[in-house]
Amino acid sequence: MKVAVTGATGFIGRHVIAELAKHPVEVVAITRQPSVEMPTSPQVQVVQLDLRDACSDSINMLGNPDVLIHLAWGGLPNYRSLHHFEEELPTHYRFLQNLIKSGLKHLLVTGTCFEYGMQSGQLNERMATYPNNPYGFAKDALRAQLEYLKSLNPFSLIWGRLFYLYGDGQAENSLLPQLRRAVEHGDKSFNMSGGEQLRDYLPITDVAKHIVSLAFQGKDIGTVNICSGKPVSVRKLVEDWISENDWHIKLNLGHYPYPDYEPMAFWGDRQKLDHYMELS
Repeated sequence: MKVAVTGATGFIGRHVIAELAKHPVEVVAITRQPSVEMPTSPQVQVVQLDLRDACSDSINMLGNPDVLIHLAWGGLPNYRSLHHFEEELPTHYRFLQNLIKSGLKHLLVTGTCFEYGMQSGQLNERMATYPNNPYGFAKDALRAQLEYLKSLNPFSLIWGRLFYLYGDGQAENSLLPQLRRAVEHGDKSFNMSGGEQLRDYLPITDVAKHIVSLAFQGKDIGTVNICSGKPVSVRKLVEDWISENDWHIKLNLGHYPYPDYEPMAFWGDRQKLDHYMELS
Protein backbone atom coordinates (compact mmCIF):
# COMPACT_ATOMS: atom_id res chain seq x y z
CA MET A 1 0.00 0.00 0.00
CA LYS A 2 1.16 3.52 -0.79
CA VAL A 3 -0.02 6.35 1.49
CA ALA A 4 0.50 10.02 0.64
CA VAL A 5 0.35 12.68 3.37
CA THR A 6 -0.04 16.44 2.86
CA GLY A 7 1.07 18.73 5.64
CA ALA A 8 3.76 16.18 6.44
CA THR A 9 6.03 18.65 8.26
CA GLY A 10 3.27 20.06 10.48
CA PHE A 11 2.46 19.19 14.09
CA ILE A 12 0.04 16.40 13.17
CA GLY A 13 1.88 15.42 10.00
CA ARG A 14 5.16 14.54 11.69
CA HIS A 15 3.40 12.21 14.10
CA VAL A 16 1.34 10.63 11.31
CA ILE A 17 4.52 10.00 9.27
CA ALA A 18 6.16 8.43 12.34
CA GLU A 19 3.12 6.21 12.88
CA LEU A 20 2.99 5.14 9.23
CA ALA A 21 6.68 4.23 9.40
CA LYS A 22 5.76 1.47 11.87
CA HIS A 23 3.76 -0.32 9.16
CA PRO A 24 4.84 -2.11 5.95
CA VAL A 25 3.65 0.66 3.62
CA GLU A 26 5.22 3.12 1.20
CA VAL A 27 4.88 6.69 2.42
CA VAL A 28 4.89 9.85 0.29
CA ALA A 29 5.46 12.89 2.52
CA ILE A 30 4.25 16.02 0.74
CA THR A 31 5.75 19.33 1.83
CA ARG A 32 6.29 22.79 0.40
CA GLN A 33 9.28 23.30 2.73
CA PRO A 34 11.96 20.82 1.70
CA SER A 35 14.42 22.31 4.17
CA VAL A 36 12.38 21.06 7.14
CA GLU A 37 13.93 17.94 8.66
CA MET A 38 11.92 14.81 7.90
CA PRO A 39 12.15 11.31 9.41
CA THR A 40 14.87 9.30 7.67
CA SER A 41 13.43 6.03 6.50
CA PRO A 42 13.79 4.11 3.23
CA GLN A 43 10.01 3.75 3.09
CA VAL A 44 9.41 7.53 3.20
CA GLN A 45 9.70 9.51 -0.04
CA VAL A 46 9.61 13.30 0.28
CA VAL A 47 7.86 15.24 -2.49
CA GLN A 48 8.00 19.02 -2.67
CA LEU A 49 4.64 20.42 -3.77
CA ASP A 50 2.83 23.68 -3.10
CA LEU A 51 -0.89 22.89 -3.30
CA ARG A 52 -1.56 26.32 -4.76
CA ASP A 53 0.59 25.45 -7.77
CA ALA A 54 -0.47 21.81 -8.12
CA CYS A 55 -0.86 20.74 -11.73
CA SER A 56 -3.20 18.28 -13.42
CA ASP A 57 -0.46 15.65 -13.23
CA SER A 58 -0.18 15.82 -9.42
CA ILE A 59 -1.32 12.25 -8.88
CA ASN A 60 1.62 10.98 -10.91
CA MET A 61 4.00 13.23 -8.98
CA LEU A 62 2.75 11.51 -5.84
CA GLY A 63 3.26 8.06 -7.34
CA ASN A 64 -0.45 7.20 -7.65
CA PRO A 65 -1.10 6.57 -3.93
CA ASP A 66 -3.76 4.15 -2.72
CA VAL A 67 -4.89 6.63 -0.10
CA LEU A 68 -4.27 10.31 0.67
CA ILE A 69 -4.23 11.63 4.24
CA HIS A 70 -4.89 15.34 3.80
CA LEU A 71 -3.64 17.32 6.81
CA ALA A 72 -2.47 20.52 5.11
CA TRP A 73 -4.17 23.83 5.92
CA GLY A 74 -2.77 27.33 6.23
CA GLY A 75 -3.65 30.45 8.20
CA LEU A 76 -3.76 28.90 11.67
CA PRO A 77 -4.20 29.64 14.53
CA ASN A 78 -6.10 32.73 13.37
CA TYR A 79 -9.53 31.09 13.25
CA ARG A 80 -11.28 34.37 12.39
CA SER A 81 -9.30 35.23 9.28
CA LEU A 82 -11.31 35.39 6.05
CA HIS A 83 -8.26 33.78 4.45
CA HIS A 84 -9.72 30.38 5.35
CA PHE A 85 -12.60 30.58 2.89
CA GLU A 86 -11.13 33.12 0.48
CA GLU A 87 -7.82 31.29 -0.11
CA GLU A 88 -7.61 27.93 1.66
CA LEU A 89 -11.03 26.53 0.74
CA PRO A 90 -10.76 26.91 -3.08
CA THR A 91 -7.10 25.81 -3.05
CA HIS A 92 -7.76 22.59 -1.17
CA TYR A 93 -10.93 21.70 -3.06
CA ARG A 94 -9.20 22.24 -6.42
CA PHE A 95 -6.25 20.07 -5.34
CA LEU A 96 -8.40 17.23 -4.01
CA GLN A 97 -10.85 17.40 -6.92
CA ASN A 98 -7.96 17.03 -9.35
CA LEU A 99 -6.61 13.94 -7.58
CA ILE A 100 -10.04 12.31 -7.38
CA LYS A 101 -10.78 12.93 -11.05
CA SER A 102 -7.35 11.46 -11.81
CA GLY A 103 -8.22 8.23 -10.02
CA LEU A 104 -7.64 8.65 -6.27
CA LYS A 105 -10.01 6.17 -4.58
CA HIS A 106 -9.50 6.71 -0.86
CA LEU A 107 -9.25 10.05 0.96
CA LEU A 108 -9.00 11.03 4.63
CA VAL A 109 -9.28 14.73 5.47
CA THR A 110 -8.98 16.28 8.91
CA GLY A 111 -11.80 18.59 9.94
CA THR A 112 -12.40 20.49 13.18
CA CYS A 113 -14.74 20.49 16.15
CA PHE A 114 -15.37 24.16 15.29
CA GLU A 115 -17.71 22.87 12.58
CA TYR A 116 -20.23 22.24 15.39
CA GLY A 117 -20.23 25.93 16.28
CA MET A 118 -21.64 27.04 19.64
CA GLN A 119 -23.44 23.79 20.45
CA SER A 120 -22.76 22.61 24.01
CA GLY A 121 -22.43 19.22 25.64
CA GLN A 122 -21.52 15.96 23.95
CA LEU A 123 -21.23 16.39 20.18
CA ASN A 124 -21.86 13.52 17.77
CA GLU A 125 -21.48 13.19 14.03
CA ARG A 126 -25.24 13.07 13.38
CA MET A 127 -25.70 16.63 14.64
CA ALA A 128 -26.11 19.48 12.17
CA THR A 129 -23.13 21.80 11.81
CA TYR A 130 -23.31 25.51 12.66
CA PRO A 131 -19.76 26.89 12.31
CA ASN A 132 -19.39 30.40 13.68
CA ASN A 133 -15.86 31.32 12.63
CA PRO A 134 -14.25 31.40 9.16
CA TYR A 135 -12.00 28.40 9.87
CA GLY A 136 -14.87 26.15 10.93
CA PHE A 137 -16.99 27.42 8.04
CA ALA A 138 -14.28 26.73 5.45
CA LYS A 139 -13.63 23.22 6.75
CA ASP A 140 -17.33 22.39 6.83
CA ALA A 141 -17.78 23.79 3.32
CA LEU A 142 -14.92 21.62 2.04
CA ARG A 143 -16.57 18.55 3.58
CA ALA A 144 -19.85 19.41 1.83
CA GLN A 145 -18.09 20.00 -1.49
CA LEU A 146 -16.40 16.61 -1.30
CA GLU A 147 -19.70 14.91 -0.48
CA TYR A 148 -21.21 16.43 -3.63
CA LEU A 149 -18.16 15.41 -5.65
CA LYS A 150 -18.68 11.78 -4.60
CA SER A 151 -21.95 11.67 -6.54
CA LEU A 152 -20.07 12.34 -9.79
CA ASN A 153 -16.71 10.71 -9.04
CA PRO A 154 -17.16 7.91 -6.49
CA PHE A 155 -14.44 7.57 -3.85
CA SER A 156 -14.31 6.67 -0.17
CA LEU A 157 -14.20 9.65 2.18
CA ILE A 158 -13.25 9.80 5.84
CA TRP A 159 -13.70 13.20 7.48
CA GLY A 160 -11.77 13.07 10.76
CA ARG A 161 -13.19 15.82 12.94
CA LEU A 162 -10.42 16.77 15.36
CA PHE A 163 -10.97 18.17 18.84
CA TYR A 164 -8.09 19.45 21.02
CA LEU A 165 -4.58 18.00 20.68
CA TYR A 166 -1.40 18.29 22.68
CA GLY A 167 2.10 16.86 22.55
CA ASP A 168 5.61 17.30 21.20
CA GLY A 169 5.98 19.74 18.35
CA GLN A 170 2.80 21.76 18.76
CA ALA A 171 2.74 25.51 18.12
CA GLU A 172 4.60 27.61 20.67
CA ASN A 173 1.48 29.69 21.36
CA SER A 174 -0.47 26.58 22.45
CA LEU A 175 -1.29 26.04 26.11
CA LEU A 176 1.26 23.35 27.03
CA PRO A 177 4.28 24.99 25.33
CA GLN A 178 3.37 28.31 26.98
CA LEU A 179 3.21 26.64 30.38
CA ARG A 180 6.50 24.79 29.83
CA ARG A 181 8.18 28.01 28.71
CA ALA A 182 6.96 29.83 31.83
CA VAL A 183 8.43 27.08 34.01
CA GLU A 184 11.76 27.18 32.14
CA HIS A 185 11.91 30.96 32.60
CA GLY A 186 11.42 30.52 36.34
CA ASP A 187 8.08 32.37 36.41
CA LYS A 188 6.30 32.21 39.74
CA SER A 189 2.83 32.22 38.16
CA PHE A 190 1.12 31.35 34.87
CA ASN A 191 -1.57 33.61 33.45
CA MET A 192 -4.65 31.87 32.08
CA SER A 193 -8.44 32.10 31.94
CA GLY A 194 -10.65 30.93 34.79
CA GLY A 195 -10.08 27.42 33.48
CA GLU A 196 -13.60 26.14 34.13
CA GLN A 197 -14.39 25.53 30.45
CA LEU A 198 -14.77 21.84 29.60
CA ARG A 199 -12.88 20.57 26.58
CA ASP A 200 -11.91 17.30 24.90
CA TYR A 201 -8.14 16.74 24.80
CA LEU A 202 -6.27 13.86 23.17
CA PRO A 203 -2.49 13.28 22.97
CA ILE A 204 -1.14 13.77 19.47
CA THR A 205 0.31 10.24 19.46
CA ASP A 206 -3.20 8.81 19.92
CA VAL A 207 -4.56 11.13 17.22
CA ALA A 208 -1.92 9.90 14.77
CA LYS A 209 -2.73 6.25 15.53
CA HIS A 210 -6.44 6.85 14.95
CA ILE A 211 -5.84 8.70 11.67
CA VAL A 212 -3.62 5.92 10.33
CA SER A 213 -5.98 3.14 11.48
CA LEU A 214 -8.93 4.84 9.79
CA ALA A 215 -6.97 5.45 6.58
CA PHE A 216 -5.92 1.79 6.36
CA GLN A 217 -9.54 0.61 6.39
CA GLY A 218 -10.30 1.99 2.93
CA LYS A 219 -13.96 2.50 3.77
CA ASP A 220 -16.44 5.27 3.06
CA ILE A 221 -16.82 6.12 6.76
CA GLY A 222 -17.87 9.74 6.38
CA THR A 223 -17.51 12.02 9.40
CA VAL A 224 -15.97 10.60 12.56
CA ASN A 225 -14.96 12.45 15.71
CA ILE A 226 -11.31 11.94 16.64
CA CYS A 227 -11.46 12.71 20.32
CA SER A 228 -11.12 11.31 23.85
CA GLY A 229 -14.85 11.41 24.56
CA LYS A 230 -14.03 12.66 28.08
CA PRO A 231 -14.71 16.25 29.16
CA VAL A 232 -11.99 17.82 31.29
CA SER A 233 -11.68 21.36 32.58
CA VAL A 234 -8.76 23.35 31.25
CA ARG A 235 -7.77 24.09 34.84
CA LYS A 236 -7.65 20.37 35.70
CA LEU A 237 -5.63 19.67 32.57
CA VAL A 238 -3.04 22.31 33.46
CA GLU A 239 -2.90 21.20 37.09
CA ASP A 240 -2.30 17.62 35.96
CA TRP A 241 0.56 18.72 33.69
CA ILE A 242 2.13 20.61 36.59
CA SER A 243 1.79 17.62 38.89
CA GLU A 244 3.03 15.05 36.37
CA ASN A 245 6.17 17.10 35.63
CA ASP A 246 6.75 18.17 39.25
CA TRP A 247 6.73 21.80 38.18
CA HIS A 248 6.59 24.56 40.78
CA ILE A 249 4.38 27.31 39.45
CA LYS A 250 1.07 28.81 40.55
CA LEU A 251 -1.91 29.52 38.31
CA ASN A 252 -3.12 33.09 37.93
CA LEU A 253 -6.71 32.17 37.11
CA GLY A 254 -9.03 34.68 35.47
CA HIS A 255 -6.26 36.76 33.91
CA TYR A 256 -7.67 36.21 30.40
CA PRO A 257 -11.35 36.25 29.36
CA TYR A 258 -12.97 33.09 28.05
CA PRO A 259 -12.97 32.80 24.23
CA ASP A 260 -16.19 34.06 22.65
CA TYR A 261 -16.00 31.73 19.62
CA GLU A 262 -16.64 28.47 21.49
CA PRO A 263 -19.12 27.32 24.18
CA MET A 264 -18.10 26.81 27.80
CA ALA A 265 -18.59 23.05 27.74
CA PHE A 266 -18.30 20.64 24.82
CA TRP A 267 -16.66 17.31 24.07
CA GLY A 268 -16.87 14.60 21.44
CA ASP A 269 -18.87 11.39 21.25
CA ARG A 270 -16.38 8.69 20.20
CA GLN A 271 -18.70 5.72 19.77
CA LYS A 272 -18.21 5.74 16.00
CA LEU A 273 -14.44 6.04 16.38
CA ASP A 274 -14.32 3.15 18.86
CA HIS A 275 -16.36 1.00 16.48
CA TYR A 276 -13.85 1.42 13.67
CA MET A 277 -10.86 1.08 15.99
CA GLU A 278 -12.18 -2.34 17.01
CA LEU A 279 -12.26 -3.32 13.32
CA SER A 280 -8.68 -2.24 12.66
